[in-house]
Amino acid sequence: MEFEGTVYKIMPPVKGTSARGEWQRQEVIFDLPGDYSRKVCVIFFNKESEVARLREGAAYTVSFNLESREYNGRWYTDVRAWRVQPAQQSAPAENPDMPTAADEESYAPQAAQTVDDLPF
Repeated sequence: MEFEGTVYKIMPPVKGTSARGEWQRQEVIFDLPGDYSRKVCVIFFNKESEVARLREGAAYTVSFNLESREYNGRWYTDVRAWRVQPAQQSAPAENPDMPTAADEESYAPQAAQTVDDLPF
């Protein structure tokens, strides 16, 4: 899944050690565009280099997975990012050598009068 949003806040990293070794988890809050402002907390697990490239106020496209788990009878859902790319700022520029739609209409031949020469 994917969404485009602006970095609202970068939270400090949380580090720890498990049976598998050291780990780092960092949360980044994204503000999603739309009529009503929505914020989404995205988790980056062992992705220090990707979080270091993020800047507050900049727009990014985030690819993520949703994951839910149960703990003591309650369910918790994480939004885990697996790729972050700078958002596309604008549409590609048009080719200046190509005529516009208005220009093409002026080049179109005038409609020829049709003569109905069928016997019926």
